[in-house]
Amino acid sequence: MISTGELKKGLTIIYDNNLMRIVDFQHVKQGRGSAYVRLTLRNVRTGATVNTTIQAGEKFPVAQLEKQVVQYLYREEDNFYFMNTETYDQPAVGLDIVGDAASYLKENEQVDLMTYEGEVLDIVLPPNVVLRVEQTEPGYKGDTASGAVKPAIMETGLRVTVPLFVNEGDELRIDTRTGTYIERA
Repeated sequence: MISTGELKKGLTIIYDNNLMRIVDFQHVKQGRGSAYVRLTLRNVRTGATVNTTIQAGEKFPVAQLEKQVVQYLYREEDNFYFMNTETYDQPAVGLDIVGDAASYLKENEQVDLMTYEGEVLDIVLPPNVVLRVEQTEPGYKGDTASGAVKPAIMETGLRVTVPLFVNEGDELRIDTRTGTYIERA
């Protein structure tokens, strides 16, 4: 159990019999009356966001999420197959859970699966990944005075804006949080 004084962003709690992740919270103490907490919660399963107000000092059960290190194997239609590197179990994860992370998944790469009582809830990517440029236009010297960019399509289908000196076949480090080019790998 956790009280309102110990809340922090990103924590997953059980609220109204649902798994809810704390998106934002604010302690409010008025001149008269008791203190309360405004919470913004996101349902982990459905993605719905709820704003609620609770009394300060209330307690909530914390959801014990397990993290599994898995290796990405392949994609078949809307299912992504992973393999637990310790137990060799191969969970299938739907596109609705993988979401935008699909653009960063390469075969044999390791990611973390967040599970609750055996149910896969989320995929945690590393902060950056190395992807190969599949298609881009050639950049020409003298095209610009400074900082010109061009579009590039990576091996996973991700579209990234890159500097002019990047060519097809180059391996680039891409930030998974923002989807932007970091550097050549």
